[in-house]
Amino acid sequence: MHILPVTETNLHIYHNLAQCYEAEFSPLTGKKPDESGFFALDTAIRDHVLGYLLYIGETPAGLAAIASKENNCFEMCEFYVVPLFRKNDAGMRFAHAIWTRHHGTWEIKQIEGAEYATAFWRKAIQRFHDTPYNEDHYNDPYWGNVLRQTFTITSSSIQNLS
Repeated sequence: MHILPVTETNLHIYHNLAQCYEAEFSPLTGKKPDESGFFALDTAIRDHVLGYLLYIGETPAGLAAIASKENNCFEMCEFYVVPLFRKNDAGMRFAHAIWTRHHGTWEIKQIEGAEYATAFWRKAIQRFHDTPYNEDHYNDPYWGNVLRQTFTITSSSIQNLS
């Protein structure tokens, strides 16, 4: 498993995987592809939004889009692992690698109906050095009612528990 930042050179790979992600969530979001068969993306990789690609061997296996806000605050805007690669905790290891790179306060949200995503995030956060987190229902301006987890990752907490 290795992780690469999204750049102009590999942005097309991110966009291809994002189509799979959008299709998987379309029953919950109600989104349909356009006349060309493409789903509109909710999060563009630019300015304050960082993208990552997960590779298993030489195969693109996942993506992440992280909004970098003020004061070392981050939001996991998009996160997807191709279903074939979801075994062996690849998604959890991907999330943990991202959190290790970006210390600060994190926010992750799940839309209504995405119970499997909520279960994944609760487990991933808890297994990251027993990180404590808060969870609440939040009215997101874009998504409406979501379930949200917030937590803080510090370099000292990682060093003390590794």
